Amino acid sequence: MTTVDRSTTVEPATETAAPVSSYPHLDRAITELAAGVAAWADRPLASRAELLRATHETMRAQATRWATTARDIKGLDASSPLVGEEWISGPYAALAGLGATAKTVAALAEGRSPLDGVRTGTAPGGRVTVPVLPRDAHEALLLHGFRAEVWLRPGVSVADATRTAGLGQLTPRETGGVGLVLGAGNITSIPPLDVLYEVVAHNRSVLLKLNPVMAPMLSVYLAALEPLVSAGMLRVVQGGAAEGAYLTQHPGISHVHITGSVRTHDAIVWGTGPDADARRAAGTPLLDKPITSELGGVSPIIVVPGRWTSHDLRFQAEHVATQRLHNGGYNCIAGQLVVLSSDWEQKDDFLRELRSALERAPRRAAWYPGSDDRVASAQDAYPGCERLADGTRLLVPVTPDDASTLETTEYFSPVLGVLELPGTGQAFLDAAVETANRDLLGTLGANVLVDPAEKKRLGDGFRDAVARLEYGTVAINAWTGVGFLTASATWGAFPGHTLDDVQSGIGVVHNAMLLDGAERTVVTGPFRPFPRSVRHGEVALFPKPPWFVTARSAQTTGRRLTAFAGDPSWAKMPAIFASAFRA
Repeated sequence: MTTVDRSTTVEPATETAAPVSSYPHLDRAITELAAGVAAWADRPLASRAELLRATHETMRAQATRWATTARDIKGLDASSPLVGEEWISGPYAALAGLGATAKTVAALAEGRSPLDGVRTGTAPGGRVTVPVLPRDAHEALLLHGFRAEVWLRPGVSVADATRTAGLGQLTPRETGGVGLVLGAGNITSIPPLDVLYEVVAHNRSVLLKLNPVMAPMLSVYLAALEPLVSAGMLRVVQGGAAEGAYLTQHPGISHVHITGSVRTHDAIVWGTGPDADARRAAGTPLLDKPITSELGGVSPIIVVPGRWTSHDLRFQAEHVATQRLHNGGYNCIAGQLVVLSSDWEQKDDFLRELRSALERAPRRAAWYPGSDDRVASAQDAYPGCERLADGTRLLVPVTPDDASTLETTEYFSPVLGVLELPGTGQAFLDAAVETANRDLLGTLGANVLVDPAEKKRLGDGFRDAVARLEYGTVAINAWTGVGFLTASATWGAFPGHTLDDVQSGIGVVHNAMLLDGAERTVVTGPFRPFPRSVRHGEVALFPKPPWFVTARSAQTTGRRLTAFAGDPSWAKMPAIFASAFRA
């Protein structure tokens, strides 16, 4: 399988990497982090929780500068509703994750398991499920109609999960040395959340190397994460390919975590040039330390045929457009392939609405490096594609015979494919699941849209189909991005990948409950927004989600949600809802 290299974080770590003494400032940072993690081993859990709470406060103080810096990196107009994306996927997500993790460490400090008082459930295959959304009354109201659960791997019992929840904080004196985090270049909450997980789940101090695209975020991160810096648990550095290669090979680094592309991952692990294939064949990686990763992929959007109203068609078309166009299309979890039934009577109506949604979504600059080239590559591969929004967005109809390029290339740009498969009902759903598992690059996330009446008709067959989807996050009538935003959900590829065939990566992050043995997160949302949800029998009070690219009040809602995440209060709820219902 192939993928487009979308990362400028680090280039190949090869035998020609810089000599050991080339970067004294990096050596010094690693030495300081080694001292910091040694001191961490002696820090009681209660003190660790307090450190995280202090970091939450400094992060909250930087929220406005954070969101506006991200806005400027991406070339967004200050008045655009799209700035809401930078609030929600930036400081909001980071504050929510940090706050939830601090609560988990505080509970462990008091001798309680993160699973104490949690009512678990079951899923097909004898799996145990752990509810992670909503976690409290605030979430139940703010995200009314949305829920999420972590499915544990088959064979992991409730007792197992309760005993092991806490990960590194169960053995606080056993540290993981100094970890290197090669930061993402697209979503601003990813680097700090990756740092947080290294610190708490693995007792590692962290050297965070920023993606050059995110260079303006350096001062923001240093201020927002200042307590971790002062504690010797974090250093943040800039640099390009040479610095990245130097760090991955540095003897003082014990572990590497990367958010990026398969190509960059493989260059770090196996090197490049004529010797890389030989190393891979021999099973002797160039990298001499463990690596975890989140590498994206080609995410399906499976549309289960049913009887939809005209409002349903329009809303779900906007939903699909959001899954592709959020952040300009530069998301590891962006939907890339819509899987439709060729026998669905409303297929043409849906496609007409989808074209309209892609056309009318707000325009924005192609800010991520290489975007135009990737769009041009898709046009070359599929000359019959439809060019929308003045040619900046592509809708690419494919057949099973010519879908391979689209199925195996993560375009990381506004390119959306449509694949039609025969059948309806369970036969279509089963075929779509098989196609996604067999043919698509990566296993990070899959989306399923289904009318509640059709879902009820399918019964156990629907949940069984979800169980067969081998993806780290599965979203039903929601975007998998909601799983990313859910602090206690796990985020990462479906387990089982190897260095030789890494797909969407190895390991998980986020996971604020510090669960061990997780297989996936399953998110469920309302098929219709309020008030149509209630009129059609769904118990859901959520309006058009503020992460929709068509949400007119997204900037105000995102700012108010971030203020809430920084200091939760019932008094802040009315203003959030007032803004959300103007979407």
